[in-house]
Amino acid sequence: MEAARLAAVEGLVRELLREEAPSRIAALTEELFQAAGSVSAEGGSAAGTPFSIPPGETEGPGAPECPAPLAQVEESAINLWNWAVTKHTGSVVNDEQRAKLRFVACRLVCLCEGSDPPEGTIRRQILMCMKTGKGWIDIGKADLADGFLEIAMSSIEKLYAKLLKGSDGETDIHVHKADVEKNLFKVVSYQAESAVAKGDFQKAVMCVQRCKDMLMKLPKETCYLSILCYNFGVETYEWKRYEQSSFWLSQSYDIGKMDMKYSVGKEMQAKVLRLLATAYFEWDCNLYLEKALKAISLANQENLHPAGCFLKIKILLKSGASDEDINSAVAEFLHHEMSLDFCLNTAKLLLEHGRESVGFDFLKSVAERFESSPDLGKITLLHIEFLLQNKRELLAKQKVEEIIIGHYTGKQLLPEALNQLHIILWDRAAKHYEAKSYSEALHWYNYSVSFYTPGQIDQNLAKLQRNMASCYLHLKQIDKNEQQVVAIKALEYLSEHLQDCQQLFAALKCLVRLKLSKVMAENEEKRDEDVDSMLTYLALAWNLAVQFRDYPEKMRDFFLLSFKLSQFCPSDKAVLIAQKTCLLMAAAVDLEMGRQEVTPSKQTELLTQALQHLQVCKEIWKVLKLTGDFAKDPTETLLLLYEFEARSKLNDPTLHDLMESVWEQPQIEVKTLEIIASLAMESPARYPVLCKKALKGALNLHRKQTVIDAEKFSKCLHSLINLSLPTGLTDLDACVLQEAWDYFEDALSVVSSTDAYPEMEILWLMTRAWNTGIFQYTVGKYKEAEQWCGLGMRFLNHLGSLKKSYEGHMIGLYSEVLDKLDRAKGFLPNVEE
Repeated sequence: MEAARLAAVEGLVRELLREEAPSRIAALTEELFQAAGSVSAEGGSAAGTPFSIPPGETEGPGAPECPAPLAQVEESAINLWNWAVTKHTGSVVNDEQRAKLRFVACRLVCLCEGSDPPEGTIRRQILMCMKTGKGWIDIGKADLADGFLEIAMSSIEKLYAKLLKGSDGETDIHVHKADVEKNLFKVVSYQAESAVAKGDFQKAVMCVQRCKDMLMKLPKETCYLSILCYNFGVETYEWKRYEQSSFWLSQSYDIGKMDMKYSVGKEMQAKVLRLLATAYFEWDCNLYLEKALKAISLANQENLHPAGCFLKIKILLKSGASDEDINSAVAEFLHHEMSLDFCLNTAKLLLEHGRESVGFDFLKSVAERFESSPDLGKITLLHIEFLLQNKRELLAKQKVEEIIIGHYTGKQLLPEALNQLHIILWDRAAKHYEAKSYSEALHWYNYSVSFYTPGQIDQNLAKLQRNMASCYLHLKQIDKNEQQVVAIKALEYLSEHLQDCQQLFAALKCLVRLKLSKVMAENEEKRDEDVDSMLTYLALAWNLAVQFRDYPEKMRDFFLLSFKLSQFCPSDKAVLIAQKTCLLMAAAVDLEMGRQEVTPSKQTELLTQALQHLQVCKEIWKVLKLTGDFAKDPTETLLLLYEFEARSKLNDPTLHDLMESVWEQPQIEVKTLEIIASLAMESPARYPVLCKKALKGALNLHRKQTVIDAEKFSKCLHSLINLSLPTGLTDLDACVLQEAWDYFEDALSVVSSTDAYPEMEILWLMTRAWNTGIFQYTVGKYKEAEQWCGLGMRFLNHLGSLKKSYEGHMIGLYSEVLDKLDRAKGFLPNVEE
């Protein structure tokens, strides 16, 4: 049994070694991994320990170290191991696949170990088990690593015993010890990694201590162990296990000092100490403040780094240290080369913690140091920001004015800094505008204007002029003619180039208000010129409405804006058509939003708005019809359908009055009646009587056609039958049944006269008629049952390709029903005539 499994595993190995396709390699890797695990488990060994081999397969008098079948397995395992290394280097297999293949190879090699393997075999097994264990750790599966590390440890002991057995004296023993201790150190360090990954702090500490004890004999490993402890410190810090993190980082620093020849170096030691200080700081700054300060001070002594300086100031600020102590900490790095960004971050830190005196003094010294830097403006901007945050607006204005003077005397800000300044200025202006301090808002906007050259026009300047125009309007300073003209030009530019619909709508509203105020102040001749431009804005608003079809609310607002603009234009035919279309579109959008709206109150609001637009539109339409022939214009139909939808969903009591005039219209179309029928039952509307009346009207119009459109007729009839004959009801009034019967007879007459009637509709009619008959039968109405079942059979005769599927079953069932009906009739009492 075991031999068969091994043969299967070996076969998979051979197949994998020949494979080139990545997808197949991945599948075979997984299959091998599962197969090797199965062999191990069923062989009776614990996970990660050598296989137990059945007697006679590997042992016995004079047996070779690895008999022929197992020698072949061992060779395959070694080939697999080397193949995995090659393919991983070539990125054919990933880290996890390599770990699984190492697992398989290592398992197979362990299986072939024998009772007394030679030294070379043991060394190979140690190497393979160590690398397999480390591979599992590296991909985050430490649980799978432990067994292999234990095998490696056991093999090291076995190797040491074998070496001692063949040694000649004291010298040989020391050589052998040194030989195995390197591997022992690695295995124990891997066990420490595994323990940390699994959260076993005590075991990890024991393993690291054992490694430390070996450093006297293996001094070159000092650097490795120090970095390993640092990595443990990083991991536990990220897990917020600050106590463990501080232990590992302290160990890393202490180990790093053990042998200066093999130390990690001052930069690394400083890095360790900075993280140690951070761990203390985040663990409990109040409790471990002294330890945090001591660690960061040591770090800065080892190697002064911006991060260390910044952290020291941060710790001092948290501790509530005096300005004098903080000034001393700042002075530590003022004599060293530090980047401008670092200095700015330090200044921000000081000012955010309310250390204005230290912070602003520091900013001054930074400005002196970077006086010739093109980034000097960043310092001034930070200064302005914090002056404004601290409500020192007058000083901030002075700084802005200094920048403006510099702008025109050869000390311009870099584009990025200038853009940031505009943001600061606009933000301050906006705050004043919100507080209704329009004069102050204008003051800050004017600062922004100062950086633009005369005649310059772009989107930002256009927005700026719009905002200023808005301030003038609030201040009722419409007489600012020059500024008004500039603002109008800017807003016109903005309306043409903006993409953001929210900003665009605001720009257009402001533009219209400005333009109207300008028009009202002009003489009649000049006013006519501005009315012409108003037509342009009307067209612009229309085009924007179409452009924003994906934003229904804004689309509607632009249509309404276009309508409002048109009211300032002469009421000629073209303008009336534009007004009518704008209102129809606005109503259509409100109705569509109403269909999507789930909140009843909001839905009611949208439907009511739609009705308001429609009422105005109807008045315009009355006037417009007097100007020409509109026989082919769909406006009349759209007004009817839109109004019907709005009133039906609002449950308007005047709806029936509206429809009385509709039924009397001689030219009403089939499609219109079908839409009315559909809308009458569309939630929240429910008007089955109106729906049925509309469908009957549509059906009559279908009958009057020279050639009946069978498909449209069938859909209309389907809806009418569904409405007249609800599914599942058995207790139906005779007149209801008769009405439904008439519709079925209508259908049958059309079905008999054309081959175009949809077969699925014929099947549906047959099924409904049959089921109605069965329902009648269940309530003892045998005559009606026979009639309806017979009607169903009549439709069966008109089925095409589906007839064979139903005919045998239906005829048999119909015979059974008739038989039951006859028997049922026999039990009925005779009635004397």
